Amino acid sequence: MRGAQHARWAACAVALALVGAACGGVGGSGDSGAVLSSSWGDPQNPLEPANTNEVQGGKVLDMIFRGLKRYDPETGKAEDMLAERIETTDSRNFTVTVKDGWTFSNGEKVTARSFVDAWNYGASLRNNQRNAYFFGYIEGYDKVHPEGGGEQSAETLSGLKVTGERTFTVRLKQKFSSFPDTLGYAAFAPLPRAFFDDHDAWLAKPVGNGPYTVDSYVKGSRMSLRAWDGYPGPDKAQNGGVDLKVYTDNNTAYTDLMAGNLDLVDDVPASQLKNVRKDLGDRYLNTPAGILQTLAFPYYDRNWNKPGMDKVRKGLSRAIDREQITQTIFHRTRTPATDWTSPVLGEDGGYQAGLCGEWCEYDAAEAKRLIEEGGGLPGGQVRITFNADTGSHKQWVDAVCHSINNALDNDRACVSNPVGTFADFRGQITDREMTGPFRAGWQMDYPLIQNFLQPLYYTNASSNDGKWSNKQFDDLVDKANAETDTAQAVATFQQAEEVVRDHMAAIPLWYQNGSAGYSERLSDVRLNPFSVPVYDEIKVS
Repeated sequence: MRGAQHARWAACAVALALVGAACGGVGGSGDSGAVLSSSWGDPQNPLEPANTNEVQGGKVLDMIFRGLKRYDPETGKAEDMLAERIETTDSRNFTVTVKDGWTFSNGEKVTARSFVDAWNYGASLRNNQRNAYFFGYIEGYDKVHPEGGGEQSAETLSGLKVTGERTFTVRLKQKFSSFPDTLGYAAFAPLPRAFFDDHDAWLAKPVGNGPYTVDSYVKGSRMSLRAWDGYPGPDKAQNGGVDLKVYTDNNTAYTDLMAGNLDLVDDVPASQLKNVRKDLGDRYLNTPAGILQTLAFPYYDRNWNKPGMDKVRKGLSRAIDREQITQTIFHRTRTPATDWTSPVLGEDGGYQAGLCGEWCEYDAAEAKRLIEEGGGLPGGQVRITFNADTGSHKQWVDAVCHSINNALDNDRACVSNPVGTFADFRGQITDREMTGPFRAGWQMDYPLIQNFLQPLYYTNASSNDGKWSNKQFDDLVDKANAETDTAQAVATFQQAEEVVRDHMAAIPLWYQNGSAGYSERLSDVRLNPFSVPVYDEIKVS
């Protein structure tokens, strides 16, 4: 999953009208009816669960939906939410029992069909859902979503069957022992009949089954979410709601936080990192997260997919001084990456410290040699494309280019190529308009090594934006997914990661901590392992 952004909100008088509480009031145990404001960016796509694979839309889905599983806000472990139980004897055929007593916020009961209908919709080629690939292991996917532009020959997945009001079965096309642990991802959320009966109305005001409901949304300005009093889950909102404010510059968001016009910034700009401890004290959070920043390449462009280009990519990697950039730009809120996953997985989960080896170590002479041996930079220059509206990306892209230019003794070898907004940036990627390396930050969907590899590098995977393809990698991923022994599955995924390394399919830059700052009105603020605020726990004074 990807991304992040933000417009200046109004002032305290507006906040008074919205929350009915003193602006910047003091201490106390918290008012469950008070509303907090938080920085945000417009999502790339409408908020259909199977059509959202970037961070900003994902934040909202995590507030308005609950699935069969939920990832623990502290450990990231997949735990049962709407699943009463998920049973299997062979890691291929699963029987799912949905808990009783759950409804959507419109009063409709959540049943087995709520999941089956949603998954069938998400998988269908004609619905053009970005996350359709997540249903690819269910039997019959090739009929509802044929590859290569073939005609869809079935309406529903043959591997899904409703067997009772609260039970359904799932048959996969091969063994996938970790399948239940993926079911906390938003693409697998249930959908009410209202989604199908009046789709346009649902898109205008989504209805889910989570602790919050969508009150209103003005694109480019704000989405207002309010706590749902009838929410039956154990993680009921401890506040009255959240106003997500759109900012196109996170420096402006930080300024509004300091001025008392915003309660929460979940992406502290790099330019403020040297001041943030002094500004906020213990109201600044800097916590490890399952986020990896990389440079991806457009393999659909022959210039980046011809013989020798693996050496060019390795040379570019060796021309980047990660240690200096993470110290001077990010003040150690980033750590130089040495593999293609994240330390939050731990060694048992597949993290391989040092896997990248010399290819991720700065060496100007070796960088120049490798690039020359590989045939040189296409057109004599690389242009790194990124969205300029969030994440302090301009600073680090400029620093990466400066490092490359120094290593190659050419002040025009690398230039930055900003795109105004995250939505436009993602649109250009989706339309395959990239002609050189581009920012490809990855925030894990679930804490499995599989999630750092398969969605990004498997042939035609949902987030394989550069369209890299390698049969050896694909075969190892298929083998790993079929393993019933967790340790063996992880070991096989690690072999697949070695293929990514050997071809430098993407250049790993740094692991990213989650950072946030909040106002004196808030308490019990924390970030989950995905670097997203745990909104339902936040109290407002």
